[in-house]
Amino acid sequence: MTYYKTYIEGHEDWEFVGMYSDEGITATNTKKRDGFNQMVDDALDGKIDLIITKSVSRFARNTVDSLTTIRKLKDKGIEVYFEKENIWTLDAKGELMITIMSSLAQEESRSISENTTWGKRKQYADGKGSVAFSWFLGYDKDFKINEEQAATVRLIYRLFISGLSFYAITKEMESRGIKSPSGKDRWHISTVKSILTNEKYRGDALLQKQYTTDFLQKKRKTNNGEIPQYYVEEHHEAIIPPAQFDFVQAELARREQNGRYSGVSIFSNKIKCGCCGGWYGSKVWHST
Repeated sequence: MTYYKTYIEGHEDWEFVGMYSDEGITATNTKKRDGFNQMVDDALDGKIDLIITKSVSRFARNTVDSLTTIRKLKDKGIEVYFEKENIWTLDAKGELMITIMSSLAQEESRSISENTTWGKRKQYADGKGSVAFSWFLGYDKDFKINEEQAATVRLIYRLFISGLSFYAITKEMESRGIKSPSGKDRWHISTVKSILTNEKYRGDALLQKQYTTDFLQKKRKTNNGEIPQYYVEEHHEAIIPPAQFDFVQAELARREQNGRYSGVSIFSNKIKCGCCGGWYGSKVWHST
């Protein structure tokens, strides 16, 4: 950045407007590149008429994004100069050269992505691999148990074993003023179910639950058997004893098999009619 500030100010016929940069942001997609998008907006607003860039790969590694942006700027008479390749976009040969160089930059990103993916999957096959820790209740980095959060996890398991439904557990957590994994006051049924079915609480780890389908858009998809998964036993210290976790999974399967479940009282879902298969429960009989 210092180099380009000095470089621009060294030209008497140029006026330095400002520096635009994105630190640690992928160039395969422009959606999250705030600096890049601000630069384009300022140029289209007439604040810039010449953009100096180190190379085509620093501008954008997505061929479509690169050409679309350059054509948009070109229509407004705004030129982009790529110093490494010595390309000026208003030059007659500029677009052809940018198309070629952008395609090469995109293929370089594809190669890097494939190499990284191969390395990650090799780690998974060896029983290794990192796991995301954002909003992961009960553990800190490197699977160190967070005792305060772990108490919440154990409480959820106890409430479920005592007979409460997912909905009843959410209401219980809210009434106790316990924050959700995302730090919110409100709990969701899907959050409770996720905690009750996550094998990491028993000390194991299922690796590669999701995978990236598009290296350009960074789209992720749930792995439903498209690529191998790896189950690692005793991967880290457990919060829930394995026997208790397995009991909860069996109870989840039983409730799901029986259909609608009620956790209103300890007597709910205990007696089933031998004739129709319906569950006995509390009834309110009206005068009519």
